Amino acid sequence: MQQLRLFFIALQFFTRLPIPRWVGFEPAWLHHASRYFPAVGLVVAGIAAAVYAAAAMLLPPPLAALLSTAAGIYATGAFHEDGFADTCDGMGGGLTRERVLEIMKDSRIGAYGAIGIILMLAIKVAALASMPVLAALGALLAAHPLSRLMACSLIWRMEYARAEGKAKPLAQEMRSGEFAIAALTAALPAGAVVALGWLPPVALATGLAGMLLSTLWMARKFQQRLGGYTGDCLGAVQQLAEAVFYLCALACVWN
Repeated sequence: MQQLRLFFIALQFFTRLPIPRWVGFEPAWLHHASRYFPAVGLVVAGIAAAVYAAAAMLLPPPLAALLSTAAGIYATGAFHEDGFADTCDGMGGGLTRERVLEIMKDSRIGAYGAIGIILMLAIKVAALASMPVLAALGALLAAHPLSRLMACSLIWRMEYARAEGKAKPLAQEMRSGEFAIAALTAALPAGAVVALGWLPPVALATGLAGMLLSTLWMARKFQQRLGGYTGDCLGAVQQLAEAVFYLCALACVWN
């Protein structure tokens, strides 16, 4: 029952979806809720995939991909997209650690953030629209949990860069056992889409490799510029890893 509570706490933190009243809330629960970050990704993936499947029966693939992406954004309240845009602004416009953190905290969006999020969304929509329907559904169901696992890896291995912040309660500490739960949660849907034949194994392997490389690259940048990560950095990693997975999967399916 406590594990179920932690899942619902994570769902409430990372999405707009309602949770049962009996769950309750204790601030300490947030410290351990990040283990279910990929499970939240699976819920978002289910919503996005359902919209894609329904739309694909009536509309051309580009519109199905666009509506699916919009559904995912609505479910999360653009939580991760906002983090990606803030990270683009901060890393692009700040020269010192303090200035980068100041820009990232600003709620206004700048040129780097606007350009970055437009290109990111365009890449995701174009990649999904270019896949066969089943491959696109498989990519959605695999990429959302796995990309959130990549974000969890920063919580697991890096230090939080701010003294205070919205994401700090989830970033106090992530033990190896908690990361293992997150990894298992992300691995199950990924294995399922391969077993169903929706994605070839090489597409999953290539997508996962691309995610790992992009996450390592971003983690190195965050360590150099900030000395750690922030909540916006988690969103940026999730968004980039998701887009990279779609591109890698598309490259395998296309060829």
